Amino acid sequence: MPTALTVLGLESSCDDTAAAVVHLPASGRATVLSSVVDGQVDLHAAFGGVVPEIAARAHAEKLDFCVEQALTQAKTTLAEIDLIAVTAGPGLIGGVVSGVMCAKGLSLATGKPLFGVNHLAGHALTPRLTDDVPYPYLMLLVSGGHCQFLMVHGPDDFKRLGGTIDDAPGEAFDKVARLISLPQPGGPSIETAAKSGDPKRLALPRPLLDRPGCDMSFSGLKTAVLRARDAVVADKGGLTPQDQADLAAGFQAAVVDVLAEKTRRALATYPDGASRTLCVAGGVAANQAIRAALETVSAEFETSFIAPPLALCTDNAAMIAYAGAEQSRHRPYDDLTLSARPRWPLDTSQPGMLGSGKKGAKA
Repeated sequence: MPTALTVLGLESSCDDTAAAVVHLPASGRATVLSSVVDGQVDLHAAFGGVVPEIAARAHAEKLDFCVEQALTQAKTTLAEIDLIAVTAGPGLIGGVVSGVMCAKGLSLATGKPLFGVNHLAGHALTPRLTDDVPYPYLMLLVSGGHCQFLMVHGPDDFKRLGGTIDDAPGEAFDKVARLISLPQPGGPSIETAAKSGDPKRLALPRPLLDRPGCDMSFSGLKTAVLRARDAVVADKGGLTPQDQADLAAGFQAAVVDVLAEKTRRALATYPDGASRTLCVAGGVAANQAIRAALETVSAEFETSFIAPPLALCTDNAAMIAYAGAEQSRHRPYDDLTLSARPRWPLDTSQPGMLGSGKKGAKA
């Protein structure tokens, strides 16, 4: 029979240093006892994006403090922890190494078992943590470094239906924000500017909608925005705030249309007889236009729609702790030979997605 587990989770795959404590009872729903996230936006602001070396150094400096805060907030100690779960990939390798080495040190010092977690599995299993969603369910993981549709059949059983072959949406949002001189991070800036923009003023493509399947591409859309911006600048000699808003609105509308149509195709493959649920996670899921479109598509297919709270959609260690707790009931613990992995596909039965963006390796 499953036993209750109190798990310390560590996350450091990109630019958020995080630690959390999660309790998973022998039966029933898990409880997040604490979740600490120390972001690095200020460290990277001057560079227009995440600098891997700076991120890795910050993780190494902050991880032990985050662990201490997480234990304090959970009103527990390392002695009371049953398992140490850590993101072992995919992600920026320097950051992943920082987390894995910290977890190894804690495991060696305390004698507590060690468990490496796939960062994507953490996102994919978050609806189980927040809403106890039954298997199987459809997950759209849409973030700065990743974008894919997954049919989640179990804690370690994922079938990829499609994904981005180049830039992830979050990365495209950041790049487009830089192109039209909006501040970073690009997601919130684009969304805010788009509210006063005309999405139909500029003709932008909807990549791969003319091809079957659920694969996506956002690099060409970014290039189309660049050309549209250059045309406006050549005509006017610069960009007005309204031009920025129209470019932002047009870009956001194109992303929404692509994600909505690809979601329709993914839902059409849902197993017959199963309780239908569409879940979404990742930082881009905070975009209200995208979320509204996904809710509309779910209603079309009479499918439940689940979007975890934003704090658990973006990178965090609570999802890593929970994934470690659930997966450790189905496969052995790791040991001190656990390696950090820049790439780690969830569905190993299929070839890896092509391309690697600045926000992280595609899996």
